[in-house]
Amino acid sequence: MVIIYLQVIGCGAFALSAFILGIWLRRHPSKEVAKKITRIMHYVIVVTLIIPMFTGLTTYPGLTHYDELLGIPSLPYPTISLIAGAVMMLIGFGLMMIAPLVLLDRGQGSFLVVLTNKLAAKDIYERTRNPMMLGLYLLCTGTGLFAGSTFFTLWSLLALIPTNVFFLKYFEERELEIRFGEPYREYRQRVPFLIPNFRRNVSGTETANNNGVK
Repeated sequence: MVIIYLQVIGCGAFALSAFILGIWLRRHPSKEVAKKITRIMHYVIVVTLIIPMFTGLTTYPGLTHYDELLGIPSLPYPTISLIAGAVMMLIGFGLMMIAPLVLLDRGQGSFLVVLTNKLAAKDIYERTRNPMMLGLYLLCTGTGLFAGSTFFTLWSLLALIPTNVFFLKYFEERELEIRFGEPYREYRQRVPFLIPNFRRNVSGTETANNNGVK
């Protein structure tokens, strides 16, 4: 049960950290401070989200045992959940494989490892500003559906995704604005936050110096 509590509490600690560090960022809006605080935030993400989730999925209780441990029923309509989950996992996994490669090429950085040096607004990043996070949301929710896990599905939808969206909107967008300035503000106005836009060529006028975003 401890790891389940840690997953839930971890989301709250993550959101609180994003809020506190976001205030710090707004009070000291310089590039150097933004880089420093972002590195701190990356450590927070690993400790509050990644480690508890990875431990829960792979060690204890394991993906298929959450509901049993909590004494709650598994998801109804298992066949539908299985198919929907598989599709979401496939799309999510694809996005999470493609986005870091584009980020490395266009932004000269790596998620949670190296801060981007350029604003990347090409390839998948000219369709959505957060393809990696969209992939994460689909992958986690799809995993819960695929396994028929009521807990993991609800945790993804009601805890992981809302807190992560808060982090992106309150902390990361401000951090990127400080580091990249007007090109990022133009990019943010033009490209959707999360849901990809495939209806038109969003690159418009040579997208912010051919740069890309984290």
